[in-house]
Amino acid sequence: MIVAGIDIGSVATKAALLDGGRVVGRGMCATAADPGAAAETALEAALAETGLARAGIARTMATGYGRRAVKTADGAVTEITAAARGAHAAHGENVGLIIDLGGQDTKAIALDARGRVRDFLMNDKCAAGTGKFLEAMAHVLGLSIEKLAETAASADSAAPLSSTCTVFAESEVISLVHRGVPVEQIAAGLHAAIAGRIAAMVEQVGRSKDVVFIGGGARNRAMRIALESVLGATIRVPDHPQFTVALGAALIAGGDAAH
Repeated sequence: MIVAGIDIGSVATKAALLDGGRVVGRGMCATAADPGAAAETALEAALAETGLARAGIARTMATGYGRRAVKTADGAVTEITAAARGAHAAHGENVGLIIDLGGQDTKAIALDARGRVRDFLMNDKCAAGTGKFLEAMAHVLGLSIEKLAETAASADSAAPLSSTCTVFAESEVISLVHRGVPVEQIAAGLHAAIAGRIAAMVEQVGRSKDVVFIGGGARNRAMRIALESVLGATIRVPDHPQFTVALGAALIAGGDAAH
């Protein structure tokens, strides 16, 4: 039985196709101004990987900010619930905390021993502490986001930054550059600043030694290193962290279809 999960995020839309609980296709595209159209595009991309027809999908579950815009979905679930299901499926019962770093929001999700959401906190008031913050700072330094992460990972120390507000941090970064502070230290400092902000969220939902890092930001090795340093825990990253929420939605779709 083929089931689909579609995660419509603020920046990117992801789709995952499962056959018997195994991922057989993934698709992603920019969400832009039409979440419904983005959902269709991502789903078609996932189908193209499998050679399956749309009619072969038994059930589709939507999640994310734009989940209500997916008129062809059979149901909708919050991204918090889908993230818990996806992370738990990827790493078994030993998941006590999920950190989801997206383009425009960050979530800290605490799970109980059965993989159910115990508490969560979202940072969606501004770009501070999100992937968008790193993109803006990479632009200031004239680097791609990938090069920023690579540069940060090579640093032997991090330059201290007093602000994670995008506007003030931009001025601070420019000032550090003019003072001759090495770019790798600035890059590491930017990652450390976000890690510190996320750590404050984690303190509110509860620490755990079993941490899973998901979302597009989890592909950033320097961000994982910074989080491990500030949280004092080994952090696991799924093979395709940006699809974890879509995977969770698909698993929920499969469970609903089975019943």
